[in-house]
Amino acid sequence: MDYFNDPELNGKYLGTITKDFATVSDTLKEASYQIRKRNISKYPIFVFAKQEVPLGSLLVNADELNLQWHVYASYVELFIQQGIIGADGIESFEEHYKNSDEFCCLFVLDEEFTKFVFVPYPED
Repeated sequence: MDYFNDPELNGKYLGTITKDFATVSDTLKEASYQIRKRNISKYPIFVFAKQEVPLGSLLVNADELNLQWHVYASYVELFIQQGIIGADGIESFEEHYKNSDEFCCLFVLDEEFTKFVFVPYPED
C-alpha cells in the first residue's frame, strides 16, 4: 500500500474531504492528542467513510453534522491487526507518517477509492 499523498486525488474527493475536514479538524486534533497522550498509539488514523465501517470508533456521524463523510478514530495497531497494513508495510507506514501535531492522517475509504492522505491542520 502506498502511504504518500496521492497526486491523483481528484476533485470529487478533494473538495468533499477538505470541506468536511475543515468542519471537524479541531475534534480530530484533540482526539489525536488524546490517543497519543494516553499511550494508545503513536500513530492515530482517522477513517473517512461514507458508510459504516469496522475500523475504530465512530467519532463524527456525518448525518448529525450534515457532512458527507463519517469519521472513525483508529490507530495503526488496529490496522495491522485487521490486515490493512501488512507486517512488511509497518516500517514504510511509520517512515511516511507525518507529525501528528501538524498533520492529520486520514484513511479515505469509498467504493472507488482507498488511500492514506495526510492533511495539515488549519493554523489557529
